[in-house]
Amino acid sequence: MIEMITMILAIVLIAMVMLLAVLCMLYFKSKNKKPEIAQSASAVSSKKESKGVKNYSVESVFDFMEFDTIEDNMISTKNGGKYVMVVECQGINYDLMSEVEKNAVEEGFIQFLNTLRHPIQIYTQTRTINLESSIQTYRDKVKEIEEELEKEKRKYEDMVNSGNYTGEQLNAAFYDLTKTTNLYEYGKDIIYTTERMSLNKNVLNQKYYIIIPYYPEELGDNNFDKQEIRNLAFSELYTRAQSIVRTLSVCGVTGKVLDSNELVDLLYIAYNRDDAEIYGIDKAIEAGYNELYSTAPDVVDKKMKALNEQIEKAAFEKANQKVIEAKTEKQKAFEQRQENQDDLIAQLASIIVEQNRGAIGNDVADNAIGKIQEEKQKRRGRPKKQTSESTEEGGVSVNEQEGQTKRNRSTKTA
Repeated sequence: MIEMITMILAIVLIAMVMLLAVLCMLYFKSKNKKPEIAQSASAVSSKKESKGVKNYSVESVFDFMEFDTIEDNMISTKNGGKYVMVVECQGINYDLMSEVEKNAVEEGFIQFLNTLRHPIQIYTQTRTINLESSIQTYRDKVKEIEEELEKEKRKYEDMVNSGNYTGEQLNAAFYDLTKTTNLYEYGKDIIYTTERMSLNKNVLNQKYYIIIPYYPEELGDNNFDKQEIRNLAFSELYTRAQSIVRTLSVCGVTGKVLDSNELVDLLYIAYNRDDAEIYGIDKAIEAGYNELYSTAPDVVDKKMKALNEQIEKAAFEKANQKVIEAKTEKQKAFEQRQENQDDLIAQLASIIVEQNRGAIGNDVADNAIGKIQEEKQKRRGRPKKQTSESTEEGGVSVNEQEGQTKRNRSTKTA
């Protein structure tokens, strides 16, 4: 047993020594290969340099985006040292064309290149498709269809309930109702599908642009001011842009010159690619993006303005209140006079009778004044008590005589 254990230990020890030797060999081999790899990499780079391969930087591609202002459908850069106009091109599907169509496109593109007499730059911008406007358009259309569907439902129900229509007329109305119902369901399905598509952020669209520059140095020695140079630059750039649009139309590519708002949109997305979908330039224009910037006035001026507004408001409220009070007092005086109208008429009538007593006679005057007083007391709800004792025909009672004496005194007082 001791001899067997000794042999096993010896075998294990030999195996460990061999494994250690193999590991050392591999380590030294890998260490020797590193300078060889470095030499091969330097050799490859030297070969590329010898071939004259040019490395394009990001700055060379986005050079035209260094802008100062955007006006007259142009991008002004370098303090008026360069003007840029942009033509948007609508791409074509070259792979789906036949050989004849491909040859025609290639010949047209060759013609476009041969007509160029100035430098251009081709710029491709990838945008995420925003389906919000399309969804809103679909919703408006579907709402109109829904309103029409409700009208047709009510119309069909009225036709059925009236019993004044033939079977053919009812079938025709039912056919129109079914057609509108199917159209409504189809519109709802389109909205649902489009909303599902809008959730996919990988729906992209590529737009193609041709950048056309113009340098004032092309005018040579001149004494033009900045406005004249800008006008000449616009004329030259517009001519070049229209020439490019015409030559591209030969190969089936349509183009248009971007206006100032579209140029702002182009630069906005280029500078704010991540935030363009959150707050796009169209939303900024609708919200009045030029109103987002303001210069705060002096604090004292702000306080003075607020105080003036407060004084003006308080004065207006006070004037309005006093006008209402004046109208109320005048209305009250009118109502009071209207309530006392009958009493004033009776009083004036008594005075008139009293003044003409000599002409109409005392008896008639006293009788008339008595009747006026009776009407006055009736209006006040206190009718005069009548006595059973009376004089002969044409006479008056003792109470009436006392009343007449009192009325005479009151009339003279009045």
